[in-house]
Amino acid sequence: MMHLCFSKVAALSLTVAAAMLPATAAVRTDYPFRNQKLDREARISDLLSRLTLDEKISLMGGQPKIPRLGLEFSGQVEGLHGLALGGPAHWEGRGKNVLPTTTFPQERGLGNTWDPALMQQVGALEGYEARYIYQSAKYDRGGLIVRAPNVDLARDPRWGRSEESMGEDPYLVGTMAVAFQHGLQGPDATHWQAASLMKHFLANENEDDRESSSSDFDERLFREYYSVPFRMGFQLGGSRAVMAAYNSWNGVPMMINPVLKNVMVKEWGNDGIICTDGGALGLLVTAHKSFPNKEQGAAAAVKAGINTFLDTYRGDLRAAVRDGTISEAEIDASLRGLLRVFYWLGEFDSVYDGKTPAGISAASDPYGQIGRTADTPPWERASSKALARKATDESIVLLKNENQALPLDKTKIKTIAVIGPWADQVLLDWYSGTPAYSVSALDGIRNAVAPGTKVLFEKGDDAAATVAAARQADVAIVVVGNHPYCNATRWKQCDTPSNGREAVDRKTISLEQESLVKLVYAANPHTVEVLLSSFPYAIDWSQEHLPAIVHLTHNSEELGNGLADVLFGAYSPAGRLVQTWPTGDAQLLPMMDYNLLHGRTYMYSALKPLYPFGYGLSYTTFAYKGMTTGSKSMPADGEVGVTVTVANTGTRDSDEVVQLYVRHEHSAVTRPQLELKAFQRVHVVAGQSVNVQMTLRAHDLAYWDTATHRWRVEEEPVKLLAGGSSDALPVSTTVEVSSSGSYGPESH
Repeated sequence: MMHLCFSKVAALSLTVAAAMLPATAAVRTDYPFRNQKLDREARISDLLSRLTLDEKISLMGGQPKIPRLGLEFSGQVEGLHGLALGGPAHWEGRGKNVLPTTTFPQERGLGNTWDPALMQQVGALEGYEARYIYQSAKYDRGGLIVRAPNVDLARDPRWGRSEESMGEDPYLVGTMAVAFQHGLQGPDATHWQAASLMKHFLANENEDDRESSSSDFDERLFREYYSVPFRMGFQLGGSRAVMAAYNSWNGVPMMINPVLKNVMVKEWGNDGIICTDGGALGLLVTAHKSFPNKEQGAAAAVKAGINTFLDTYRGDLRAAVRDGTISEAEIDASLRGLLRVFYWLGEFDSVYDGKTPAGISAASDPYGQIGRTADTPPWERASSKALARKATDESIVLLKNENQALPLDKTKIKTIAVIGPWADQVLLDWYSGTPAYSVSALDGIRNAVAPGTKVLFEKGDDAAATVAAARQADVAIVVVGNHPYCNATRWKQCDTPSNGREAVDRKTISLEQESLVKLVYAANPHTVEVLLSSFPYAIDWSQEHLPAIVHLTHNSEELGNGLADVLFGAYSPAGRLVQTWPTGDAQLLPMMDYNLLHGRTYMYSALKPLYPFGYGLSYTTFAYKGMTTGSKSMPADGEVGVTVTVANTGTRDSDEVVQLYVRHEHSAVTRPQLELKAFQRVHVVAGQSVNVQMTLRAHDLAYWDTATHRWRVEEEPVKLLAGGSSDALPVSTTVEVSSSGSYGPESH
């Protein structure tokens, strides 16, 4: 990060800020840590020299203020799919006024868009809202360190928290995460709009017993799979913040695991925040039984790289310093990472006056005036609502469409039945904020039908009434799926076996509500299933019998409008699944088996799934006309351009998601049967063709050599395959990697 050039304007802003302070609270503004002529590390050193031990320890938790130095530093906020300052979990605390924010589809739904450009727009709006609320005199809430994205990989559909994951493929998840981070943090070279704190490092992909369980796998899977999105987030996304997971990796709890410093800091360059998960310090004692008390645990965590605690810790850390378990110099070294993030957020330059929200920003901060004026809140703006609707439209996956049952012709429908327990609600998940408004599936359908069309609604709990409604209708739309937090009032409670949530894994992937689908279909064969769910379901019966199935996730404020856009043909769906959907529980491996080579994900499974990774239909048809490469060979440190020609052979304009995979057919080590290496969502006008340009780097073909602990590119032929789904790759070619090479960890 570049250091700032000190300007007369910036100096004047600090002088004015000091003049605004009450006489009893006036602070000096000429400390070296405020001098923008000095480089970052010199400013951090100066600040550390002026802090007491108690002040240093206080920086590691909450939203610290140091009034005597005119400093206020940002706290953390949730923001997986929109800033969360309310919602079912009461983020920001019970009893506080709920503050609305723009609310998007669940992170799983955002992943289904396969659209990095859209993800960047979502991140940019979320970062703007974080600034707006934090700096506004009206709101004065929240913070600028946003706990998002979650880049854990969904290796098993039973994972109760997989609604927060953008899928099972590391390249897809990493690419979408990087785009979100670029938007959230903003384009300025010297300041961040907001900071992206990734969750949860590492392999936090089971909920049952997560506080004490160990995710066990080898060094190759660490390098090639589980850690990839984190590495991409640091090296390509520019994130400098991460949360350590509750679980262990190979028996060592993540918040004290040497990999934090040895790999994340030294190789990937995360010289910023490493924080615990909520209550994790105590779990080192009670669940992992790694230490007899929190004093020793706190000292070990700081030595391992932790500089932010989401737990009670202050007395324990003070005692550790007093007892010599850790030195103040070690605390200083740890704090530098935290202070770098505050520096990038511009908080060294603003002056806290005790009354102005977020202090008075320096003129050099390009984001310093957001929220300071009485303009329309961003969540009320038409542009924000339009972005939420676009995200919803793009997230919808058409799973089946037999004989063009969809889209529905609204001019021919006199009566339509909408059936389902939550069809009249927009259900929010545990990490959601509170939208300013929401449009349910029922609302969206009512808004979209032609004037005079009768819309019947039944929740489905009265069989006779449900059948009667279905029989009266020209078409029945049955909305089924899960409740995002199990409709539970207690933590770790989930009474429906196929449902899951944080702290509870699913016990089956079979959909209990498929019985409702069968009831409706028996009454009316013109039934469309809307699977409104946070994760995959084994809906084999529905796939065999129903004419049409549409899938989307919960939470979007524009859920109903987006659904109606697809049902009635205002939008041609092009969403793609980000996870393999098995045919049933029999295709699943033991939950705690983290070794992918045993048959997990599209990369290693030999089983035919219900729906494959990358799958999704459209209202038009596409033909892949060919694939060409800029060269037939490339060296181990080179790259090659790939062009895929796609034609829209149908009658509707539509998006297509072009997916490029590779296959190593002569590798010296076991490789995935397919690996996604590039993708692009493109709009193709009916009757026209487009040439989709992608780039394949030799570095991205490397495997991790466990003997030398380095990346190795093999001299070999590599097959390139492209298409609209991992099971439909009609065009291919071969590129010869013309030389082998070994690369240090930092170069990959």
